[in-house]
Amino acid sequence: MTRIFTGLQPTNTLHIGNLLGSILPWQQLVTNTPDAEAYLMIADQHAITIKQESEVLHSKILEVAAIMLAAGVDYRKHVVFPQSQNPDHAYVGWLYTCLTPMGWLDRMTQFKEKKEKVEGYKEAVSTGLFAYPTLMAADILLYDADMVPVGADQKQHVELTSDIANRFNSLYGQTFKVPNFHTNKETTKLFDLQEPTKKMSKSDASDAGRISLTDTVDAIRKKIMKSVTDNEAVVAYDAVNKPGISNLLSIFAAVSKKSIADLVSTYHDAGYGKFKGDVADAVISYLEPFQQKMNAFLSDKAELQRILDDGAARAYKVSHPKTLEAAAKMGLYIHA
Repeated sequence: MTRIFTGLQPTNTLHIGNLLGSILPWQQLVTNTPDAEAYLMIADQHAITIKQESEVLHSKILEVAAIMLAAGVDYRKHVVFPQSQNPDHAYVGWLYTCLTPMGWLDRMTQFKEKKEKVEGYKEAVSTGLFAYPTLMAADILLYDADMVPVGADQKQHVELTSDIANRFNSLYGQTFKVPNFHTNKETTKLFDLQEPTKKMSKSDASDAGRISLTDTVDAIRKKIMKSVTDNEAVVAYDAVNKPGISNLLSIFAAVSKKSIADLVSTYHDAGYGKFKGDVADAVISYLEPFQQKMNAFLSDKAELQRILDDGAARAYKVSHPKTLEAAAKMGLYIHA
């Protein structure tokens, strides 16, 4: 059995870049690993390191669950669960916080970047945002994960997870399995429709630059037709000089399974209006069956919550013996 672990934060709305670059590659990895047992965690406790509106966060948890299930996760075989529904994560996260030197956390690049952007960050930024890598380590190590697929931006965090596991094992004896971190294969990187030199992001205040997975047909078409291009009226791939058209070509190729070269040959002199219209048609056709499945899950919230509760119970059966073992080795008052 090969355990594969991943997590997604239920903040803002996932977009087509998340689907093509992260969710589907993860699903393909699980599918192509014959003995896989996958754990998909909705990282809602990580989400609250930044203030969230309660009702919005709750709805986003269900939305992320529906997106993953619509992408093809078999919840009967694999485990889909909200982080907050399994108390072992916060418990072991605290154990790790207590044995992780502050210097390790202070070196984390993402935190340093965030605090530099916030004036008076010591009052404005939560302690949770500083310490959350220890919770992330608990998420992974509780399940003796064999593979943890991550993007390049998470490399430092997963390295810290290895350091924490090794430190615990050194102090208290072999307890936590140090996983093999799996780097996602190179996938199509999609850029902002309004600022095509910037990566498409779910956290931007304006949603005009992203194609959200919950967008309507009209919204998708409007965003693509209003996307920033250039004045040359020539469809060609040149990421430096024609970033807008190049981005649309990447999107078109990803959803149509056609090569960029073939698309350039077809649309080179067709004009931007025709080209953008066909890109919109292709994206809409690609997302339609996915959105139908997603909306089917969202339309039956009782069943969706049942799936999540069942997943949390299955996750707890795996994580709790490890939690008791770790706490007992640290000398805490633990009786199974």
